Amino acid sequence: MPAPIVDDRLWLLVEPLLPKHPRRTRYPGRKRIDDRRCLTGILYVLRTGIPWEYLPLEMGCGSGVTCWRRLREWQAAGVWTRLHQLLLDKLHAAERIDWSRVAVDSSTIRSVGAGEKKRAKSGRSQPAGKQAPRPRRWRRDPFVRLLDPRERP
Repeated sequence: MPAPIVDDRLWLLVEPLLPKHPRRTRYPGRKRIDDRRCLTGILYVLRTGIPWEYLPLEMGCGSGVTCWRRLREWQAAGVWTRLHQLLLDKLHAAERIDWSRVAVDSSTIRSVGAGEKKRAKSGRSQPAGKQAPRPRRWRRDPFVRLLDPRERP
């Protein structure tokens, strides 16, 4: 039997970070899939690179859509950021990170305030106050139409 994707040590770190959901007792329908099973499905999809809809049902993780929704829910709750920080702290405490090999550049650290005033909003070429004026159209004189075509200016 292959080793489980989410072992007990990893689950002990992740479980306290996940948002709690009350049990549904009055509502019909399927029960909520266990968080550990969903995490297994999420890690399997991320590790193999398969599309969400091809997640094997034999794994017992629910459907790919269920795992994807749980991933989105946990992202909105900030679970992944907290888990990343927790793992970095544990690795640092165990002296398993070589900080001399760390490189920080603009692709990893957000530049605060740079280029925000000049950036145009998506879908528009310029902000409303800075658009070029519309060209003036030549207004026809209403009396010109009444003239004989040979006499038009």
